Amino acid sequence: MNASETSVLVVEDDRSNLESLERLLSREGYRVSTAPDAKTALDMLRRQRVEVLVTDLMMPGASGIDLLKAVKTVAPETEVIVMTAYGTVETAVEAMRGGAYDFVEKPLKRVQIVKSVAKAAEKASLVAENRVLREEISALRKREIIGTSPALRQVLEVAGQAAPSMATVLILGESGTGKELLARYVHARSGRAAAPFIAVNCAAIPESILEAELFGYERGAFTGAVAKRDGRFAQARGGTLFLDEIGELSPAVQVKLLRVLQEGEYEPLGGRTQRADVRVVAATNRDLSLEVGANRFREDLFYRLNVIAITAPPLRARPADVPMLVEHFLRVFGQRNGKGPFTVSPAAMEKLTRYTWPGNVRELENTIERAVVLSRSGTLDVGDFPKSVVESEQARSELVVPIGTPLEEIERMVIRETLRVTHGDKRLTAQLLGIATRTIYRRLAEERDGSAAGEEIEGDDEPV
Repeated sequence: MNASETSVLVVEDDRSNLESLERLLSREGYRVSTAPDAKTALDMLRRQRVEVLVTDLMMPGASGIDLLKAVKTVAPETEVIVMTAYGTVETAVEAMRGGAYDFVEKPLKRVQIVKSVAKAAEKASLVAENRVLREEISALRKREIIGTSPALRQVLEVAGQAAPSMATVLILGESGTGKELLARYVHARSGRAAAPFIAVNCAAIPESILEAELFGYERGAFTGAVAKRDGRFAQARGGTLFLDEIGELSPAVQVKLLRVLQEGEYEPLGGRTQRADVRVVAATNRDLSLEVGANRFREDLFYRLNVIAITAPPLRARPADVPMLVEHFLRVFGQRNGKGPFTVSPAAMEKLTRYTWPGNVRELENTIERAVVLSRSGTLDVGDFPKSVVESEQARSELVVPIGTPLEEIERMVIRETLRVTHGDKRLTAQLLGIATRTIYRRLAEERDGSAAGEEIEGDDEPV
């Protein structure tokens, strides 16, 4: 932090000393404020940020030690330097124990006080930077679901209704759609929010050790098990266990997971039966019904998991959320890289909104991070983004309905277009349109039957 960016408050009841310190520190480039007593200083601290406070020890009313204690309550990040003409070891020890950065004796030496203020300002800057970094890391860990599109609102409404129950939730959707965020959303609104949320990526853990990771093991259960270890079910006790990529589970682990869901208990390797006090939320980008049909996933486990199914909508189904996501990622990566603030030109934002984002929110996030890192100005334009995004022919299509089109035909058009966007996913299409899945099947059947009938009529009208 530069001196010109550092605010210093001098508290001194002797007017000549106060003015002398103000001139000295101002010449060093600091933004200096003054106060004649502790009460005035505290009032100023409540209204403005101060990096360094320099206070006299002996003042009418509250002393410098009293002020120090109050500062640590009102503005704990402010570094305090105590000055006194009555220096004793006991007083110095009391000041340092109270949180003072330094203790200097009068008459003040210019070099000494300037050096002390500079060091205190440097510490205040580091503390502030660490706080911002912690907040940023915390924000990234607690990433919220961003968006107000109808597709997202429908999903969050279902998730919010499911959250207070103990029902198992299965989150479906393409990679990069934020399935873990949805799982955290369910956990945060459940009665288990105060307990742990433990996430396991089933595809990232080798099959040979996944069982031990989930259920734990006792000492001596196998070669190398030199101590007891709790599994993820034990770690999530009282909370939520999120099983991501659950379609990757081996048949052996599927059997054990089924027992947990049916009986509410499991056995650590080499150990005794344990109660499983967890709420299970699972996720996959696979169509588990197809996996069941191919005998790669147990049908009984599928039905146990599929109590409440939620499909995370792809980003192409929620284009209205793209600008909000862009602004969010600009702030995150601007802070992380010490750059910004950033804006996006209208032309670039239009390109980003119209792109179909096959990699979903994860692709958008990576695109914005790249643009921020390579940016040369605070305004990102079309040229700051990859050509594969801004010059893509995969631009989002718009449904144009001619005036006079029957409502029944409009419904079929909307269903067909939504099916195209969702790559034929009828469950997601129904979710996005707010209709039952059987309605999709019925309309498609009617369309096929109508086409067949039309062909027969045309054939009857042909000349003999």
